[in-house]
Amino acid sequence: MRLLLVEDNVPLADELVASLSRQGYATDWLADGRDADYQGSSEPYDLIVLDLGLPGKPGLDVLRDWRARGLATPVLILTARDSWSERIEGLKAGADDYLTKPFHPEELLLRIQALLRRAHGVANQPLLQVGGLALDEARQHCRKDGQDVELTAGEFRLLRYFMLHPGQLLSKTQLAEHLYDGETERDSNVIEVHVNRLRGKLGRELIETRRGQGYRFGGAA
Repeated sequence: MRLLLVEDNVPLADELVASLSRQGYATDWLADGRDADYQGSSEPYDLIVLDLGLPGKPGLDVLRDWRARGLATPVLILTARDSWSERIEGLKAGADDYLTKPFHPEELLLRIQALLRRAHGVANQPLLQVGGLALDEARQHCRKDGQDVELTAGEFRLLRYFMLHPGQLLSKTQLAEHLYDGETERDSNVIEVHVNRLRGKLGRELIETRRGQGYRFGGAA
């Protein structure tokens, strides 16, 4: 899943990007509201974490403009602990959730996980369960027929995306856009390698290839 983090506190941003990366999220980081306004609307993010106190353009204005343009991407806002009015205004402007500073990175990760599952109509349970598989996002491995299946980091990221989009036809380009951040070279051949490895571990029937179109996980929609 590809995320956008908009935060002008550099030490905090560095900590969050590292934490999100360890959990398999491809994260782009911006510190200016004007840059966020443009990039949030032009790149295919799965979720945006938005600080409200930004240089260039206030976070609330960025959020309002995104929603006015029809951007439906889930947005989690970061606010100061004593600023209840910011939280209310953020929710009115179209935020999906908020987190007050200071916070523990694990709480942010859990809120992100819940928002992503909600956005894709998946129940927010301890394990992500689709197509006979149970994926443990915290441990980054899955269970099939009661057996643990170890995954590499790349396999985990791809399987999580598949399981959040069951039955949907996903092109290699779409997968690359959502599995890599903006600084990483996107190689569709790597996607194919990960697909083949997942088939070897989980069964070829789980991932269907549509020649010239892409892949479908878990059967037809």
